[in-house]
Amino acid sequence: MKLKSLMLSGAAALTMLASAPAQADAVKLRMGSATADAETDVYKIAYRELSKALEDMAPGQFEVSFFPNRQLGDEKEMVQGLQLGVLDLAAITNSVVANTAPQFVVNDLPFLYANQQIAAKILDGDLGDELLASLDEKGIVGLAFCEAGYRHMLNNIQPVNSPEDVIDAKYRVMQSPIFIGMFESLKGNPVPMAWGDTITAFQQGAIDGLEVPAWVVAGANLDEVAKYMSLTRHVYSAAPLMMSKASFNKLSTEQQDVLRKAAKQACAVQRERGAEQEAEIVENLRAGGKIEINEVADAGPFRDAMQPVYEQYRDKIGSDRLDAWLNAVKD
Repeated sequence: MKLKSLMLSGAAALTMLASAPAQADAVKLRMGSATADAETDVYKIAYRELSKALEDMAPGQFEVSFFPNRQLGDEKEMVQGLQLGVLDLAAITNSVVANTAPQFVVNDLPFLYANQQIAAKILDGDLGDELLASLDEKGIVGLAFCEAGYRHMLNNIQPVNSPEDVIDAKYRVMQSPIFIGMFESLKGNPVPMAWGDTITAFQQGAIDGLEVPAWVVAGANLDEVAKYMSLTRHVYSAAPLMMSKASFNKLSTEQQDVLRKAAKQACAVQRERGAEQEAEIVENLRAGGKIEINEVADAGPFRDAMQPVYEQYRDKIGSDRLDAWLNAVKD
């Protein structure tokens, strides 16, 4: 979908909205998503919680309409839409945001966040706020950090408890330099591969393992083809909730304050729901008895092995910012 198409889609969406009953004085906001309109979808949860928080804090003052399934473009196009003011709100995968604001790649660093509590503490604190504020020069207002969950390792060799357990193993990775660099630093053999070829390659032994979120394991029935699932939490998928600066500037100071507070609350609840869903999925996989699941007790050795990857991205992230982040995850 070209940007012109995005603008046309947005105009069509506005036409549809015009016929819907709403309070005449309510601020009408459009929120886009590239994923499915499912109740368990992480972005649908973010929308639902944002709408609820806004209504609780400012009854009748805001009306948020949700457009899933790429109705307003894919994630790259939605970032452009925010910049141009043809889209009001979106929660976007961090790696996509990093294409526009390279400093956001800090959230994609492997093994940075050992658990969700550490991630929340940093992203909800001064470091996270500073990172969100850096979007201002891009024509975007960063409101809060939602999430799309953790990625974990599956393989047919052995459980992964330490970096040594990855040595020489062939892992399918996304066609992304940071994922390739991660497995190279662990002395594994990364195999960049399209997802459509991955499961067959795994079944045939062309690769030894792969790395995906828990919901993909359940959705693709990977417990039927993998022997081991290690909860490595090697990449935390942050999903910044953002607003067009043009749309934000149309609001009163009081409305801006409400929106910021509602976004923080919505993302906190969304992350909590996501953690609950992952725990339920993992428990169901364990109960199924088809795959052996283990927790990684200490992410420290993995993080130490990532130093070459971290240094590779120091200039993009900013040297001071990277050092601050690395110190924060140790506290």
